[in-house]
Amino acid sequence: MKELALKYGCNPNQKPSRIFMEEGELPLEVLNGRPGYINFLDALNSWQLVKELKAATGLASAASFKHVSPAGAAVGLPLSDTLKKVYFVDDIEGELSPIASAYARARGADRMSSYGDFVALSDTCDAQTALLLKREVSDGVIAPGYTAEALDILKAKRKGTYNVIQIDPDYTPAPIERKQVFGITFEQGRNEINLDDDALFANIPTANKTFSDAARRDLVIALITLKYTQSNSVCYVKDGQAIGIGAGQQSRIHCTRLAGNKADIWWLRQHPKVMGLPFIPGIRRADRDNTIDVYISEDHDDVLAEGVWQQFFTERPSVLTMEEKKEWIAKNTEVALGSDAFFPFGDNIERAHKSGVKYIAQAGGSVRDDHVIATCDKYDIAMAFTGVRLFHH
Repeated sequence: MKELALKYGCNPNQKPSRIFMEEGELPLEVLNGRPGYINFLDALNSWQLVKELKAATGLASAASFKHVSPAGAAVGLPLSDTLKKVYFVDDIEGELSPIASAYARARGADRMSSYGDFVALSDTCDAQTALLLKREVSDGVIAPGYTAEALDILKAKRKGTYNVIQIDPDYTPAPIERKQVFGITFEQGRNEINLDDDALFANIPTANKTFSDAARRDLVIALITLKYTQSNSVCYVKDGQAIGIGAGQQSRIHCTRLAGNKADIWWLRQHPKVMGLPFIPGIRRADRDNTIDVYISEDHDDVLAEGVWQQFFTERPSVLTMEEKKEWIAKNTEVALGSDAFFPFGDNIERAHKSGVKYIAQAGGSVRDDHVIATCDKYDIAMAFTGVRLFHH
């Protein structure tokens, strides 16, 4: 198939719409549903991310995309009992498969942003992963293959309209890519930079020059995630998964704050008070996620006020105080952080430190590098100047 007609473009008034190949056939097949323009943008960007993560780490990888940026990305490391409960997969019997673990991590990192996402899987989608996908609000999935059982499960999702795309894992795009803006064609070489390269960690200007193997892995995950995130962008990673992504901000400090706030929420969801919230039986998954998000925030009275809490809980929970939140966040350590360009000021490091960042990879090259380095040294943070910028638009 050389081209595929779409219902419309980004918006219903943007017609006609299609995806097509100027030469050869499309390297993908729609197995179910009718993906739209934005669906394909998410699918093809997220597929590149997970394919590169798998190549760099050797681990099954998954991503959750919304509006052409990842809400979550992860590799398939085993989940602790705590994360199984936080990600609502503790009801699954037996150990999760590597690809199911990767998906649970990618989806669970930022459940608010992942609502209605498009999912990418680096490996064949098995029945276990399909069952996890089935119960989430999602627009579709792209993978190199599906088991027969998994495909049957996914075809039954969303009254049979769930979008399922199979992509040729051996497809290699042309080295030059093009797009049009306002009738003018832009052309550039594809960003084929290898982010699993020891040379990226050769320049370590900080006093602390030690990166553990896990830290190196997490920094590579952060950089690959940033490569497919709308710029400016910053990514916090811990234990093989993105825990906070700040995308598309004009100011880098705003990226760092946004991603750091998401990382804090990810960690706060593991607080004993949050894990023990007495939800009413049968509460919808989306309502539970929204309630947790509000409970953690300064607007907690919106779900705890008299006459309101009864809609969500069997008994009124006590407030998670600011002091309790600060104490808990301080326990989050060994976090890795990547930036798609240099940090211009040390304020980014100050904010990153508050969310447990111990390792940083960033391009370097700011006129204030000395201030950034000094701030890292203040907190014994190890930082590498990669010399690589990863803008993506």
